[in-house]
Amino acid sequence: MNAVNSAILDPAIGWAVLAGFSVLWIFLGWYWGRNSAELDDYVLAGRRVGLALGTATAMATWVTSNTTMAAPQIALQMGIWGMLGYSLGAVGLLMFAPLAARIRRLMPGGYTSGDFVRLRYGKAAWRVFLLISLCYSLGWLVSMGMAGGVLINALTGITYHYGMTVILLICVGYTLLGGFRAVIGTDFIQALLILSGLILIAFLAIDKVGIDTIHAAALEERPELMNLLMPAAIMFLFNNLLFGVGEIFHSNVWWSRAFSFREGVGKKAYALAGLLWAPIPIVAGFVALAVPALDLNVPAADMVGPMVAAKVLGTTGAVLVLIMVFSALSSSLDSLLAATSILVVEDIYRRHLKPEASAAHLRRATAWIIVGLGVLTWLLCAPRITTLAELLYFTGAFVASTIWPIAAGLFLRNASQGGAIAGMVLGSAAGLYSYFAIGFYVAALVGATVSLVCVVLGMLVRPADFQWADLRESRPDHHGDTA
Repeated sequence: MNAVNSAILDPAIGWAVLAGFSVLWIFLGWYWGRNSAELDDYVLAGRRVGLALGTATAMATWVTSNTTMAAPQIALQMGIWGMLGYSLGAVGLLMFAPLAARIRRLMPGGYTSGDFVRLRYGKAAWRVFLLISLCYSLGWLVSMGMAGGVLINALTGITYHYGMTVILLICVGYTLLGGFRAVIGTDFIQALLILSGLILIAFLAIDKVGIDTIHAAALEERPELMNLLMPAAIMFLFNNLLFGVGEIFHSNVWWSRAFSFREGVGKKAYALAGLLWAPIPIVAGFVALAVPALDLNVPAADMVGPMVAAKVLGTTGAVLVLIMVFSALSSSLDSLLAATSILVVEDIYRRHLKPEASAAHLRRATAWIIVGLGVLTWLLCAPRITTLAELLYFTGAFVASTIWPIAAGLFLRNASQGGAIAGMVLGSAAGLYSYFAIGFYVAALVGATVSLVCVVLGMLVRPADFQWADLRESRPDHHGDTA
């Protein structure tokens, strides 16, 4: 894919921006991670993250390529409900707030979401959960790598493969050097850049085009975008809510933060992050409604965001968009690389292959896994066989099935192993079927509903009597030793 002729920015400007941020992020990664020799420091920032950094990293991580690229795409396809429905992703952060506090209290020495499922439901449920979680993580990594290539190409004319390669190299580089400390620190800066850029872009876009003009043109040329009774859009509204909850409840990206926050920080940090995030997809999606007014020819739906912003704001605006969305991509890619690497190391490498591995050995293994994830993501991004939204919502068929096993397992003693396994397996199967048989906008809704029925039936037919103390697993090597 190459859009040199339609790009707003000269490729030289694009390369200069990318080079500048590459140097900055790599330096900060080295600086913040220079003392992260121990496993806890490298993967969980020493479990001492405070409220300001905690809120910033949660909010910035949730402002993904999917928010900045797929939200305009959904708005272009489903109109107002698509735009507002995407903002319901904030509900996941808000609902995870009390869960984060409970996770930190019940498992003060935990490392991953897999630790919880293994201890709470047993090894069979744990392995099902790992399969779902790793499939989702890989899908999210690929979607963000693709978004990096699409964005950089649309704004600068730099080819898709070069742009995708650069953003993966940068994120792998500073995450490798600094671990979770680098992720948390850069997320704080990236959150400031994202919020500042969105506010400025929204103000300038409305000032230049005008809400009345956008509304009138959309009614005349694309009236379906204003239709509040579009059935698919209404289904998407509820589907996206459950998809967002499922993404956050199961993903080690969010569990690792719960483990890394200081006692008492998690609940406040996630609640604030949810409130700050909610308006972002509305602003990002709003730009798609301007397509009829601007008379733009959008060759691919997932390119609509950067194309509208560049058209409205010109060269300066295109640079701003490049910086803002590059920050959003980086803040999510680094978080996912860090969280997925410790999930692979802790739940697969240590638990299945090297049960006697020391903390120092696991620290080195985590670094190698970060590199491996970067290479695998590049290989899967290279063909670009689908759009961002299609890839994103395919994973929704899996993750929504984990909502009720996680929530019930954290708060109800009688949540059973059989119900959890059936909920994840049958929920995922039902979600996948509905994805292909009906559409992407119902996959998470169907999967979550089937999972709920299974979990409730499991508690009624064969209730468990779980003891919360069993979640406090003894692990003598938390702070590292010699290999």
